[in-house]
Amino acid sequence: MKATDADRAGIDLHAFDDRATLADTLAGDVATALSEAIAARGSASLALSGGTTPAAFLEALSGKEIDWPEVTVTLVDERVVPPDHERSNAGMIAARLFCGPAAAARFVPLWSEGSDDPEVVADWAERAVDAIARPFDAVILGMGLDGHTASFFPGGSALSEAIDPKTSASVLAMRAPGAGEPRLTLTLPRILEARFLALHIEGEDKRRVLAAALEKGPQEEMPIRAVIAGAPKPLAVYWAP
Repeated sequence: MKATDADRAGIDLHAFDDRATLADTLAGDVATALSEAIAARGSASLALSGGTTPAAFLEALSGKEIDWPEVTVTLVDERVVPPDHERSNAGMIAARLFCGPAAAARFVPLWSEGSDDPEVVADWAERAVDAIARPFDAVILGMGLDGHTASFFPGGSALSEAIDPKTSASVLAMRAPGAGEPRLTLTLPRILEARFLALHIEGEDKRRVLAAALEKGPQEEMPIRAVIAGAPKPLAVYWAP
């Protein structure tokens, strides 16, 4: 069963006994946010994170009864690799989400062919993302064991700009020691303005990382702190062991 409580100032913890229940509940909450947006404005937008954690959530979301042709889906961040690459977030989203009714949604990728220069690709991605109506109706974040979220990596080449609440950029290129390939990432303001914003994490290790992030310390050291500090209301955290 779902248990909701204020774990600490800055977050609203939704804790679940198992990951399957988390995935289905989060999918239901996102589906509600998208459906309400379509009812109110005729369309909806969703930004998703990659990695292995969201796989079950995406599969659950793919079967939800939503007017999917009215939904635009994009990514919170992406590696500068083509969609057929094993580490592509776009490829993972295609395999996990666009495998049922959700295949009717419109997808706006961050990666584009034509240049190997991450800054050039970021400029293209920014134009594509800026064509999506603001704000996003739902944004789902993940978090790494180093405290990064989106591609806000400690030591990242554009970290200061990416987490600056006043930056005018929507998408930036990011290079960092822990990132592997160069990345593309939405910036903090574009994430924080979402109508529904959630952090999806699993496992005791990530619960401990989150607890550490809730302690005082530099945002550059654990960039998830920038999201927690800047969110207009306590950040919804969906967690299961």
